[in-house]
Amino acid sequence: MRTLFVGLAALCGFAGFVAVGNAQDATATFEALRLDGHLVKWQKPSTDPEITYQVATAPREFAGARNCRGMTAFDSLLVGSEIAVATFERELTAAFAMWEAVAGLKFRQARLGEPAEILIGAQLDPDGWAFADVFYDAASPQHVKPILQALICFNPLRRWKVGFDGNLKAYDLRYTLAHEIGHAIGLDHPPGPGQIMNHRYEERFRDLQAGDVFGAVSLYGTPTRGTMAGIEGEGHARPTAKRGGTRAVEHVIER
Repeated sequence: MRTLFVGLAALCGFAGFVAVGNAQDATATFEALRLDGHLVKWQKPSTDPEITYQVATAPREFAGARNCRGMTAFDSLLVGSEIAVATFERELTAAFAMWEAVAGLKFRQARLGEPAEILIGAQLDPDGWAFADVFYDAASPQHVKPILQALICFNPLRRWKVGFDGNLKAYDLRYTLAHEIGHAIGLDHPPGPGQIMNHRYEERFRDLQAGDVFGAVSLYGTPTRGTMAGIEGEGHARPTAKRGGTRAVEHVIER
């Protein structure tokens, strides 16, 4: 893994998993995402904060974003991989539900005209496999900086599928979506294998593993609890409106 720092944006992304047929036993380890040295997470003044998401329906550009700088609808990706729209929507809902079931977070599809905090789409300039770009408030006085927005983008020219079939040259949608959502909530690639957040794509499990759960709970606590267990005692906090001074970090996995 190589890390690149890019000025005046805030993102975390990676070009794709390294496909492997097997891995070591899972361990309860996780890695919190650090952008330019800062820990980041969603911070809202409520128990089980609600994060809105939306799937792109038209081309959009994002100034300063390295990987998801241009996104559009999933139409061509779904057609090319022979996946029905309803099937994609089901897999996306399931991927969000995996994280919501274990951590003090809630996800909701943004209403018409409502800004989405997580935007998901297909790359306009296809590259790698999938990326998650995380924008945060570097000017915040808080030790753990508030996430302001996250982008998730998929390469529409790659072959995508639903379920495992042993073909490691086509990636499962739910597995990949869950991995990218993990980045979008503040998790990085863990030091060991056997987690969905690991940088290697493997077809041994389609649900969160011990380290994934441990990481999400460390950031947000368990669902419906009265106080949020945060990194180094960080609790609920209201994010500031400033975006100035943000930085960007990209995690790229080489094939």
